[in-house]
Amino acid sequence: MALTPTKQIALGFEIPPFELPDTVSGKLVKHNHIKGEKGTLVMFICNHCPYVLHIIQELIKIGYDYKDKGIGIVAISSNDVENYPQDHPDRMKEMALSLKFPFPYLYDESQEVATAYDAACTPDFNLFDKDGKCVYRGQLDGSRPGNDIETNGEDLRKAMDLVVQNKPVPKEQIPSTGCGIKWK
Repeated sequence: MALTPTKQIALGFEIPPFELPDTVSGKLVKHNHIKGEKGTLVMFICNHCPYVLHIIQELIKIGYDYKDKGIGIVAISSNDVENYPQDHPDRMKEMALSLKFPFPYLYDESQEVATAYDAACTPDFNLFDKDGKCVYRGQLDGSRPGNDIETNGEDLRKAMDLVVQNKPVPKEQIPSTGCGIKWK
């Protein structure tokens, strides 16, 4: 597994539109269905990545902690399921249901959404303000598999709290790192 960082691109870009199937409900979900009153978090994750599995419980906690604070949250998997069958939509649905995801878990079969977001790894976080401008593309926290740092979501939570308060998010951000997106 090659360690891949989030691409550092200029912040301030508008939320790229999408319409993807929710693996649990089977319904198509558009980006504007997810948009929160205060902001929106778009996460690229998958079922098999050890970096995602290491932090998944914290992502779920964040989902529950921020669902009533005006932040819309969605998780998207864009991995090639032919070569990574554990990331198949059926398996995504199983994971979302068994772990009680408080956010939709969408499947990006064409990988066009991952490309539009310039996603590079799992996990990859994109936090948008109330106007739909990207203000954060950093890490969840300093925890990684094997580094003995407790997962607490502090970096992403700080950014989300600032968005909730309608305050600017610092532009100095530590990129997320994880497994590279599994491109077709």
